[in-house]
Amino acid sequence: MADFTAQDVMVLRKAAGVGMMDAKDALTESGGDLDVAGVLLREKGLAKTAKRAGREASEGTIGSYLHEQGGRVVTGVVVYLSSETDFVAKSPDFVDAARDLAMHIAWANPQWATIDDVDADALEAEKSLIAKQAENEGKPAAVIDKIVEGRIRKYYEENVLLEQKFVNAEKFEGTVGEMVQALAVTMGENISIKSFSRLAVGGE
Repeated sequence: MADFTAQDVMVLRKAAGVGMMDAKDALTESGGDLDVAGVLLREKGLAKTAKRAGREASEGTIGSYLHEQGGRVVTGVVVYLSSETDFVAKSPDFVDAARDLAMHIAWANPQWATIDDVDADALEAEKSLIAKQAENEGKPAAVIDKIVEGRIRKYYEENVLLEQKFVNAEKFEGTVGEMVQALAVTMGENISIKSFSRLAVGGE
C-alpha cells in the first residue's frame, strides 16, 4: 500500500513543477517523504538540464508586457526566452511563460538576469555599505563578514532576476530560476532567459 495520498502527489507536483507520474515515482522512491521526494526530483531535473546544457538554444520567443495607468502605458517589458526548437517555442505553455516573465520583470524590476551578470563595482559598493552599517550597529568585527554574506544574498534576491521570487505565486511558488528550470524539465529542452529590457516612465 502506498505511503502517500493523492493530495501528497498534488502538493509535490505544484511545488516541483513536474508531471503526475514523476511526482508519484519520487514519492514511491522516498517512501512518501515529501522533502526527500522534492530533493530527488531536483536532482533528476538538474541531471536532465546538465545533459541539455551543451545543446544550442537558438530558437525561442519574445514575451512582452505593458502596464497602463491613467490611460497611458507607464511600464513596458520585453524578454527573450530561448529554446532549442521552434516546436517548443510555439507551444502555448512556453509562450505563456515568456509573457509571465515579462509581467514579473515589470513588477519586480530586476537589475540583472543572473548573479554572474551583477556589476562588479556595484557589488563591491554594496558590500562596503553593508560592512559600514554593521560597524555602526556595533557588530563585532569577527562576524561582519558573515553579516555581509547574508545581506548580499538578500541583495541578490531583490535585484537578480533568477533569484527573485516569482510574483504570481498562484502560477508558480518559487524563484524565477526554479520556474525556468521546471519549464526546461517539462519541455525536455535547454531553456534560458537570454536577455530582457524594461522601460518605465520616470525611470522607476
